[in-house]
Parts: sequence; structure tokens; C-alpha cells
Amino acid sequence: MSKQNLPNKKNHVQDQLLFKVQIQALNEELKIIEQETQAFEAKLRAILIDMIIEEQELSDLYRRMQKAKKEKRLEQKKRGKNYKEPRQTEPKVEEKQATPETKELNKEKKRLYREAMLHVHPDKFSMKEDKIDLATEVTGKLIQIYRSGSLKELQLFHAHIFSGNALLQTEGTHKSQSPIEDNYLKKQKEGLEQQLIRAKNRPTYRVLRDYEDPMLFAEELKAFYADRIFKLKKRTRKARV
Repeated sequence: MSKQNLPNKKNHVQDQLLFKVQIQALNEELKIIEQETQAFEAKLRAILIDMIIEEQELSDLYRRMQKAKKEKRLEQKKRGKNYKEPRQTEPKVEEKQATPETKELNKEKKRLYREAMLHVHPDKFSMKEDKIDLATEVTGKLIQIYRSGSLKELQLFHAHIFSGNALLQTEGTHKSQSPIEDNYLKKQKEGLEQQLIRAKNRPTYRVLRDYEDPMLFAEELKAFYADRIFKLKKRTRKARV
């Protein structure tokens, strides 16, 4: 009986070792692809930073306009058809007739704002879908603080973002509750294989793989953002008057 069980035990150990080797290989390949992709995307963001920020600001403004419209329609239903809500103007950073101290303060606010925006822009997390909504929420708050908050508030939020806490969220642990380790390893391997497929199908990685000169993609993105900004400006022109 024990002799019959011995080969099975040996095979079981070998299977687990094979799974671990495969998992390690998948992890290493995924890490290389993600590093290459993130480095390439960082170069693109450095080139497109102004357009990225403007598009994000306009998108945030458009979302708030749409939300305000819904709230207004709801309020009108409550009060009647003739009710007119007072017009709200979009707050702007005061820069006219600025003193040297005010100019320096605005310069520091802009520096902190750009650093933080680049750090948490939703495009950075397109490989982590669970982070995109959170990053969108954080950038919306960042825009609000930059436009209407104090330098101190922006400094605190900047520090909060770079501490990593701004994008923390409760995540379930992925530890297997099953005593059968090979089942856990199998699921881990399958999960990594899916991550690898998504990483390889990521548009920027495909550019890296397929374009003779990947940096030409920056020109395509400029055209995309220019069109997006043009459309958003048309949609939000009333709020920006």
C-alpha cells in the first residue's frame, strides 16, 4: 500500500514544483512586459503632459456639468416647470494683478498640481482596472483643490498622493482557503496567464512590438487629444465663460 502511494506522492511534489517554476516564469515575463510598457507610457506622458492635464480638467468639468443638469432637472420637478436655478460660475485660480508673492505661490501650486496629476492620472492605471475609478475620483479632487483650495491644502493632498494612500482600497486577499495547495497554484497560474494576455494586448505594448519607431505613436496621441479637447471645449464652453 505504501509502495503504491510513494510514486503518487512523488508525482504530486513534482507537479507542485512544475507549477511553481511556471508561475515564476510567468511572473518574470509579466514583470518585463509591464516595465517596458510603463517606461514607454512615461515617455509619452512626458510629451503629452499639458494636453493630458487639459483633457482631464475638461472631462472633470463636463462630468460635473452633467451631474448638475441631473440635479437641476430633479429640483425643477420638485418645484415646478417655472423654477430657474441661479447660474453657477466655474471657480478659477486668480492670477490677474498678482504680486510677486502671489506669482510665486501660484507657481508652486502649479508645480505640485502637475506632479500630482502625472502621478495619479487614470491612464497610468489602465493595466489595473480596479484602480481607474479611484484614480478618476482622486484627480477630480486634485483639480478642485488646485482651483479653489489653499497652497497648504494642495501640499497636504500632494503628500497624501505620493504616500500611496490616496489609491489604497480594500482588496480581498488571494490566499487559498483550500488545504489543497496545487489547486491554489493552478488558479494562480491561470490568473497570471490571463494577466499576461491582457498585458500583451495592451495598445501601447502592441505599439512597442509592432511599430518600427514606437515614438511616432506620440503624434497619433497628440491628434487624439487635440480632437478630444476641441469637443470637450465645445461641450463646456458655457461653464467656462
